[in-house]
Amino acid sequence: MNSTTSNTSIPGITHHTAHVNGATIHYVSAGTTGSPILLIHGFPETWWTFHKLIPLLALNHRVFAVDLRGFGDSSHNEGDYDSTTSAEDLHQLIGQLGIGPVHLTGQDISGATVFRLAAMHPDDVRSFTAIEMGLAGFGLESLGDITHGGSWHIGVLAAPGIAEMLLVNHEREFLGEWAFPSMIAVQGAITDADIDEFVRTYSRPGGWRGAIGLYQSMLTEGDSIKAIAQTHPLTMPVLAVGAGGGTFTESTVRQITTGMIQSVQLEGVGHYVAMEAPTALSTTILDFLESVDRA
Repeated sequence: MNSTTSNTSIPGITHHTAHVNGATIHYVSAGTTGSPILLIHGFPETWWTFHKLIPLLALNHRVFAVDLRGFGDSSHNEGDYDSTTSAEDLHQLIGQLGIGPVHLTGQDISGATVFRLAAMHPDDVRSFTAIEMGLAGFGLESLGDITHGGSWHIGVLAAPGIAEMLLVNHEREFLGEWAFPSMIAVQGAITDADIDEFVRTYSRPGGWRGAIGLYQSMLTEGDSIKAIAQTHPLTMPVLAVGAGGGTFTESTVRQITTGMIQSVQLEGVGHYVAMEAPTALSTTILDFLESVDRA
């Protein structure tokens, strides 16, 4: 485990790298006491999506936020970037840091990664929080069907070579003019400085590899995810947080768990919950984690 530098600096948050599963994983940490929280970003994000949330959670918990392989400042070398590989990265990282079991919190396209981790390595996970999350095999694939309301970007990212052709050197236009504005409800919550930080890492050579890998997984792993849900359903407490996606997250997690489920719907918030409503999200998460730790 080594310290690393970044263009971003927030008091109380430190940057590190860990070498696990053949990859170099960048993560940040904050807080010195309390049960550990592991935050996993979605798309088109990095750990930075949690930069407002982390200080709020770190008042009561040790907090770790990861750049998945192929994202942010984690390694972008050629290799496997599917959800199975990313889940193994997290399993090894938890072991290397000695922080398990963690309160696992994931959102959006990281759903398959965090579900695989929680289902196949339940000793790593104290609780499971899903934010604006779906899963292949449980309806997420429908988002790739543009004739029924799906989004064009999924096909672009999943088709071999197309993202590199169309998005490289156009990161700012894609992120700043379409991806974030199209799914935000709280105007001003995502600033030009936020866009700058996301553009910085997606502009790196191979900077789209993580997203490409997870979207390719999404379109092929439905049967695998359903099989895991049947044989290894989640048994730890689960929190489902819905916002712009409505009740989709709750309806998904109810099909993959046999444990306690708590559901919260944040009104007036778009898809990027941690950046749009960090205070409301932190209150929701902290109340849930307090009940879990007390039990």
